[in-house]
Amino acid sequence: MNLYINDETSRLKKVILGIGKSFGGTPKLEETYDPKSRENIRNGSFPQENDIINEMEAFAKILEKHGVEVFRPDVIENYNQVFARDISFVIDDKFIKTNMIEDRAREIDAIHNVIDQLKPEQILIPPKDAKIEGGDVMPWKEFLIVGYSKEPDFSKYTVSRTNEDGVEFLRKSFPHKKIRAFELNKSDDEPRDNALHLDCCFQPVNNHKAILYKGGFKNIEDYERIVNYFGEENIFEITRDEMYQMNSNVFSINRDVVVSEKNFTRLNNHMRDVWGMTVEEVPYAEISKMEGLLRCSTMPLEREVSTDYTD
Repeated sequence: MNLYINDETSRLKKVILGIGKSFGGTPKLEETYDPKSRENIRNGSFPQENDIINEMEAFAKILEKHGVEVFRPDVIENYNQVFARDISFVIDDKFIKTNMIEDRAREIDAIHNVIDQLKPEQILIPPKDAKIEGGDVMPWKEFLIVGYSKEPDFSKYTVSRTNEDGVEFLRKSFPHKKIRAFELNKSDDEPRDNALHLDCCFQPVNNHKAILYKGGFKNIEDYERIVNYFGEENIFEITRDEMYQMNSNVFSINRDVVVSEKNFTRLNNHMRDVWGMTVEEVPYAEISKMEGLLRCSTMPLEREVSTDYTD
């Protein structure tokens, strides 16, 4: 199988999309590991299986409409397999298996339909101490932009998913890339103050534009580096509540077409009216209650090779 991912917005050719069937229902509070899921369990508003399935199938139809080859995991009974981005990711022509938290380790076995098509030299496995998840890794042209937590934050917070060893693994594995690692703000208790992954507070779209939430970054200097790179005129700043609703977690099919949640009115209007993009709107509000959205649900395998990075 051909693999190639060098950015977030070149034309998508192949992708793994998670699955909602037999997702296990509402977990017990002690079985959860993010504050937004716990909040919705306490409120009695945790998503139902039919809603999850319907939202994901609406997303799949849009991907297929645009000619994307969509792979789905095998169904593991009573097991949440919605967020395919966490278990693996692709950089250049390499497939990286992540060191998942133990509760989710079985998910990688369910995508054997992809892994079995890969050659051994295409697969990278981080060392045991290198913790990293795909939502924290943002390939962007010559850069790898990574969200992570230093100690003591990594050991302190359950929601810290990528550590310094994970960043170093990427640095050694992709020496031709410029690594930009940014510490994220974490909270195990308040979802409005928790950047679970980098894509919960930042994401490039189009060719040189980005969605950004200032409060997701532990160090103001990291936020400013992103603004300076893209330029203030090319940044769409989201609010604390919009971050909580997962506004930065949209998904690009190509530079001009982005899939977004239908209720993201302010963002969708801006991308459509100001940036001139086609916005494919889908219902995904129920899935967002599990602290993930469109990018979290996908794991791109191949995008078109492109060297045209002019603005």
